[in-house]
Parts: sequence; structure tokens; C-alpha cells
Amino acid sequence: MNSCRSMLLFLMLVVAGTVQAAGDVLLIESIQSAPSINTPRNGLTMGQVRQQFGDPASTVAAVGEPPISRWEYTGFSVFFEHDLVLHSVIQHPVNN
Repeated sequence: MNSCRSMLLFLMLVVAGTVQAAGDVLLIESIQSAPSINTPRNGLTMGQVRQQFGDPASTVAAVGEPPISRWEYTGFSVFFEHDLVLHSVIQHPVNN
């Protein structure tokens, strides 16, 4: 009975390790194949972003404390804390 449990545990660990490794490979391939898109760097003001990238296609009002807002551009989103860029995110197409 103990050998069955040991074998089952071993197989579960092997499968879990294989799934983790596959996920790492997919992530690396995704990063390597990501298009080179120029996005605003952290710390820019809203005015600087608007000057360098133009008007956003849409905006999402600030929520929370500190207030976090989002501007949507074609291909990327910009997140602001107050009026400073907190992070820029490249939008990836959904593959079904």
C-alpha cells in the first residue's frame, strides 16, 4: 500500500513539474515574439504622455485611493497614479 502511495505521489510531482516547465516555455516564447511597441515610461505626467502619444482612444476614470486611472491607446494601455504613469501594458490579441 505504501509503495502505491509513493508511486502516486511521484507521478503527481512529475506531472506537476512538466506542466510548470511547459508554462515557462510558453511565457518565454510569448515574450520573445512580443511586438516592439513604444510605450510611455514610468513617471511621465499625463501631459507628457498626451504630448508624445496623442489623445487616447478612450479613458477610464480614476478609482480607489490612491486614484488609479487608465488611458487606452491602440496596442497598449497606460495606468496612472494621480497624474503620473504607473505602468504601461502591451495588449495581446486573444487566441482561441
